[in-house]
Amino acid sequence: MEAVRILLISTYELGRQPFGLASPAAWLRAEGHEVALADLSRAPMPAAVEHADLIAFFLPMHTATRLLPRVVEKVRAVNPRAHLCAYGLYAPLNQEMLRRAGMATIIGGEFEEPLVELARRLVGQAFCPVNSSPALDLPLISLDRQRFLTPDRRGLPPLEAYAHLAMNGGVRRAGYTEASRGCKHLCRHCPVVPVYRGRFRVVQRDIVLEDIRAQVAAGAEHITFGDPDFLNGPGHALPIVESLHREWPELTYDVTIKVEHLLEHHCLLPQLKATGCVLVTTAVESFEDHVLEKLDKGHTRAGFREALRLTRSIGLPLSPTFIPFTPWTTRDSYRDLLRELVELDLIEQTAPVQLAIRLLIPEGSLLLELPEIRRFAQGFDAEALCYPWRNPDPRLDDLQAAILELIRREEQRGAARLEIFRKIWGLAEGGPWVWETPRVSRVTIPYLTEPWYC
Repeated sequence: MEAVRILLISTYELGRQPFGLASPAAWLRAEGHEVALADLSRAPMPAAVEHADLIAFFLPMHTATRLLPRVVEKVRAVNPRAHLCAYGLYAPLNQEMLRRAGMATIIGGEFEEPLVELARRLVGQAFCPVNSSPALDLPLISLDRQRFLTPDRRGLPPLEAYAHLAMNGGVRRAGYTEASRGCKHLCRHCPVVPVYRGRFRVVQRDIVLEDIRAQVAAGAEHITFGDPDFLNGPGHALPIVESLHREWPELTYDVTIKVEHLLEHHCLLPQLKATGCVLVTTAVESFEDHVLEKLDKGHTRAGFREALRLTRSIGLPLSPTFIPFTPWTTRDSYRDLLRELVELDLIEQTAPVQLAIRLLIPEGSLLLELPEIRRFAQGFDAEALCYPWRNPDPRLDDLQAAILELIRREEQRGAARLEIFRKIWGLAEGGPWVWETPRVSRVTIPYLTEPWYC
């Protein structure tokens, strides 16, 4: 087969070495194609852009997608002839913008096989920068089950260039892999839902372990599992971490698990702890039960408190994420959030940016099914790639903006989480800090050096 010169580009992915480049690279190289990888969050655009026949942009998240148009302008200035493709979770959600940006092919869901098929169809053709080639049409979203190949990370920056795990006063070099994609659940605000619609797909165990094996050989001391929910399929996930621990007893890992699953599968939590799990990220989102119901989160404030009790009882730290600013937020409910974090001793376990997150309503969001959201939301903003909304109390929008700016300023100067929290408290409460110092010390809570947000 004639080889296609391919460049796979990631604009941003939370400081992780992108699985979404390494995995398709393995498939495309197995077909004999010449593949270069570019993680623009860590390195400049490579010279390969000039001669690439196919340039494919990986879009796993909102921030990565918003960065795309400027990158495309630079790519087009250097190489106006390449076939452009966008793939990943956010690609099908933003197809109108991507078409305007010049994407000839858009791929969502399980993207490895469609990328291989795209390369096959491009072989021998005259490469065209416009999106009008009928011979290259592919399904917008593929959820076909795939037999994966071991990701090929050649050409990516070394693990030293990426986020690390801070733990016990030191840092551990972190790798990243995925054992599954999609999710069984239908949380209204989640970007996974419009694409996977309650389904999830697994990466075969041997492939996951081989990927970890290669990263350990490259110096990884910790692994982040990027699955939307690690316990969507416990029968798949648990044997992976058991094998991981047998082969590398000192290797640690972190996972993301819904509060609902922490409760449902609480009997498995000691097994996670025993196999090296040192941190669980969980999407709490709100302490207001009526907001959780609107988001269809599947848990309550009381349920989260129980999940926190269960994980703390075995020494397994939680890293909660929040969406504190929604159309339903009031000044009292935001103050309640801060007080609950103090009462539950979660200040040091909560990244400050989580206290400034504003509800994002992207194209295709199930939130748009709610009548009140349709009343709050304005027309789609093609630049921000979301439906803007305003709180009925405009002072809440001002408070969110002020808190976000405070966090950016304080983190830039290296302020501690407790110090930032006290200043957020001052903005929200309009008064001085009146609480005792948190019982949980920052140094006892592992955290990744690049915080989680979209």
